This record gives sequence, C-alpha cells and structure tokens, in this order.
Amino acid sequence: MTAGLSVLAVDDVPPALAELCRLLNENPDVSDVASAGDALSALRMIQNGRYDAVFLDIAMPGLDGMELASLLSRMNEAPVIVFVTAYEQHAVAAFGIGAVDYLLKPVRAERLAEALARVNRVIPDARPAPEGPDAMAALPVESDGRTRYVRRTDVHYVEAHGDYVRLHAVSGVHEVRMPISRLEEYWEPAGFLRVHRGFLVALAAVRELRSDSVGGLLAHTDLGDVPVSRRCARVLREKLLAAAKSGQLGRR
Repeated sequence: MTAGLSVLAVDDVPPALAELCRLLNENPDVSDVASAGDALSALRMIQNGRYDAVFLDIAMPGLDGMELASLLSRMNEAPVIVFVTAYEQHAVAAFGIGAVDYLLKPVRAERLAEALARVNRVIPDARPAPEGPDAMAALPVESDGRTRYVRRTDVHYVEAHGDYVRLHAVSGVHEVRMPISRLEEYWEPAGFLRVHRGFLVALAAVRELRSDSVGGLLAHTDLGDVPVSRRCARVLREKLLAAAKSGQLGRR
C-alpha cells in the first residue's frame, strides 16, 4: 500500500490553522500533518524536512504566502502548493506561481479532498499518476454553498471570463475559478484545442466550420459557435481532419 501524503499547513490565525489541520488529518490520503504559524517558520521546516504539499494562507504578517510560494518554486524538490485564503482576488497570481489549487475559507471537507487529489496527480511517488487524458476528468463547480461535478466529456467548449472559465456543457454554463491557460494544460491531451485567446473547444464537439459576417472562422457546436483566430485556423483544420479519419469527430 502506498504511503499517504506528508502535508504542512501554514496560517497565522490559530483557530483557522487548527481547523485546517483537523480536516487534513481526517482525510485518508494524508498520513502526516505538520503546522506552522508564520511563513518564516514554514520555510525553515521545509528546508529541514520533506513535505509533499504545503497548504498555505496568503495574508500573513512579514513574509506572506505569495512570497513564500515564490521562494519555494526555486527549490529543486519543492512541495506542491495549495493556497487556502479568504480572498478571491489572488487566484490568477496563485496559479501563475504554480499552485495546483486555490481554496476559499471556510474550507469544506469535500473541497479539500479535491485539492488533495490534484496534489496526488502531480507527485510521481505519492500514487500512480493517471495518464494525461484523465487529468481533471471532472471539475467541481461551487454555487450557493453546493458543489457539483461537471464531466469533461460533457463540455463542448470553454470560455475565459476574467479570473474564471465558463464551461459550456450539456448541463448548462458553469463557472470555475481557474485561468484558461491552466485548464488548457490539463485538457489538451483529452482533445481540447485552444482556438482563440479566450476559447478552448472540444474537437469531438465540432460539427462544422462556418464563416461569420466579417469573414472570420467559427467552430460550430451544438451549444454555440466558437471564434477561431487566424493563427489557430490551420491547426484546427488539421486536427479536425485527423479526428474525422479516426472516427472521433462529432461524438458529442
């Protein structure tokens, strides 16, 4: 049986730190939980030990969470970073540093489990890693205190919307806090193509290519038309031709 994760929780607010440690200890994927009340203490612990992941608050006195994460990103064997914060506005910067997830307080057990699953996917010796196409095969969507999961196979295209992406799926339009560039990394092996600065499209969902009123190219799906930039048009046509030859086109 593979050992569980060794995790360091960092927060300068003792009740928040205690609650995070409790949730981590209760998760079956975690075997060991350490804690630090400030970023400098956490840095020393990481330099003197080995942790698979750090669950890190952002707003802390002195060295803040973003600064600590930036320092950790330069290490040869850096732990995986998951931010845990009360502030939404740092999400883009967090993913830019390389964080695998961004949790908003108060953290729920099921949301924490999703973050730990992402940690496991990027740690080669923690659990058998899924092949590329299986990465993030479903995304959690939070609304009104509820979490539902949208399967990648139900999504026809993805639209960038500020700090979020909008998933256009058979079940409706769902917003997920994640930059489109990060989702592209996960979903490109599963047949999604970046066809525009603000759009990803599932090749299997494309029914045909159309011209718009000003001569631009559109990828038509059952859920709507997706704009295609000129520089992406050739690659899209080649991918669609290959998908048609292999029988993968129009399967959604």
